[in-house]
Amino acid sequence: AWSAGTDIGTGLERHHRHSTAMTRKNTERWAPVLALTALLLLWQAVCALLAVPEYIFPTPLKIAQAMAQFAAPIAQAAWKTFWVTMLGFAISIVVGVLLGFLVGSSRLAYAAVYPLLVAFNAVPTAAIVPILIVWFGIGVGPGILTAFLISFFPITVNIASGLATLEPELEDVLRVLGAKRWDVLTKVGLPRSMPYFYASLKVSITLAFVGTVLAEMTAGDSGIGYLMQSAGSQQRMPLAFAGLVVIGVMAYLMYEMFSLVEKRTTGWAHRGSGSE
Repeated sequence: AWSAGTDIGTGLERHHRHSTAMTRKNTERWAPVLALTALLLLWQAVCALLAVPEYIFPTPLKIAQAMAQFAAPIAQAAWKTFWVTMLGFAISIVVGVLLGFLVGSSRLAYAAVYPLLVAFNAVPTAAIVPILIVWFGIGVGPGILTAFLISFFPITVNIASGLATLEPELEDVLRVLGAKRWDVLTKVGLPRSMPYFYASLKVSITLAFVGTVLAEMTAGDSGIGYLMQSAGSQQRMPLAFAGLVVIGVMAYLMYEMFSLVEKRTTGWAHRGSGSE
């Protein structure tokens, strides 16, 4: 009887822990939606109570109406911004990985190239766009290059950091087992750098959208940035804010996509996160 009572107590305890964990997961899942809903309601209420003019700060309702009214132009501009951003981002991945591998695999390259990368990254992107206009003219060229220039640095730094922080003891053991420097970098260093790589992708994709929109506002003839610039000059602020919403949604979706890929491919690096 005592054993049966113990089993029942253990089962109830497990059920309670499982219920608590499920409740916590559901709360975490819905927390962003609840926070966004509360923010929108507060935004709508403040604008209504203070009678803020639409051309200064539109309400969420006005922004939604603008998105519905101009759905076709917004979708066309969003597609243009999306593929321009993806092209620049793809170039940044290729260049960032190759450059990061070079910098992280050689102390000499790290000492020589890394300070130059830091100095280049410190240059404001807005100061580079006019130069790109002179070189490539108005159109998609400045957008692609701006997205690339603003997003390759985090990828380079994270790949280099993943390779450069390889434990000396592990490298010594591999050398004793007959592994060459190239084997250590490609078979151990690169796989070990994958969590760093995905972390940099999640940061870089948001920066790439920023770069594309900035170039479109300065040197574009289409895209979300151009739409926002045109709407702002005509004081059609709901349409301008609609462009901001679209950019935010696209960047968020790409961020979540890379997060999903990261969990599927580098679960070994986050094996303890699910038990917390």
